Amino acid sequence: MSIPEFETLALSIEQQVATVALNRPDKANSMSAVMWPELQACFEWLDAEPAVRAVILTGNGKHFCAGLDLAMFNGLKGKSSDPARQGEEFRRNVLRMQDNLSAIENCRKPVLAAIHNTCIGGGVDLVCCCDMRYATEDAWFAIREIDIGMTADVGTLQRMPRLVAEGVVRELAYTGRNLDAEEAREVGFVNRVFDDRETMLREVTAIARNIAGKSPLAVRGTKEMLLYTRDHSVRDGLNYIATWNAGMLSQADLMTGIQAQAAKKKASYED
Repeated sequence: MSIPEFETLALSIEQQVATVALNRPDKANSMSAVMWPELQACFEWLDAEPAVRAVILTGNGKHFCAGLDLAMFNGLKGKSSDPARQGEEFRRNVLRMQDNLSAIENCRKPVLAAIHNTCIGGGVDLVCCCDMRYATEDAWFAIREIDIGMTADVGTLQRMPRLVAEGVVRELAYTGRNLDAEEAREVGFVNRVFDDRETMLREVTAIARNIAGKSPLAVRGTKEMLLYTRDHSVRDGLNYIATWNAGMLSQADLMTGIQAQAAKKKASYED
C-alpha cells in the first residue's frame, strides 16, 4: 500500500486505523486554499482503500483548527467586473468547498474527530461532517462567521441542527459565542471529554480499533443507513435497509461473527 503525501495534512495508518492530522501548526491549522482540495483527495483515497477500516481526524500543534485562512477571501472575488458573473463564480467556489468537506461525510469508513483547544468557523464545519466528536477539556467551539459579517456557508448550519437542539445552534450562530467542551458534551455535540490531548488520542484510537475489528461491510452499511435515515422518512429508511441487506448481507461475515461469539473469541473479517 502506497500512502499519499499532502502539503497540509499528515496521514498515517496503523492496525487498520488511519490518522489524518491537519498539519499547519504554525498557522493554527487554518484552512488554506491548498487544504480544502487536499481534504477531499485524502478522504476519497481513504474511502477506496480496503486496508483502512476507521479514521481519526485530529490537528497537529497547539490548536485543532482556527477556521478558514482569511487569505482565501482574496481568491473568492472572481475575475469578472460584472457583479452577476462575480456572484456565479463565488457560488461555484463555495459549492466546491462544500464538496471538499462532504468527502469526509461520504467516506464509507467511520470518522472520529479528536479535537483540542481551538475549533472555530470552518473547523466546526469540518467536525460536523464526522461520525463522532471527542474533545479535550480545553477545547472550545464557535460559529464565528457572524462576527465577520457573513452567514456560515459550508455545512455547519445544515448539519449541526441534526446533531444538537436547534435552539442551541441558533444561539451559537446568531451570537458567535464560545461553546466550551463540557457544554458541548452536555448538548450532545461531543461524545466524551478528556483531560488532555494525549489521553484523548489514546482513548479515541481504542474506539477506532474496536470499530476496525467489526465486519467492514456491516460498518459501512450502518454508516450508509444512518446518513440516509437522517435525510429521509422512517418508511424510506426501513425500505432502504431491507433492500440493502437483501443484496449486501454477507453470509460469510454473519457466520464468522456468530462462530466468534459462540467461541468467545475475536472475529477476523475480510477487508
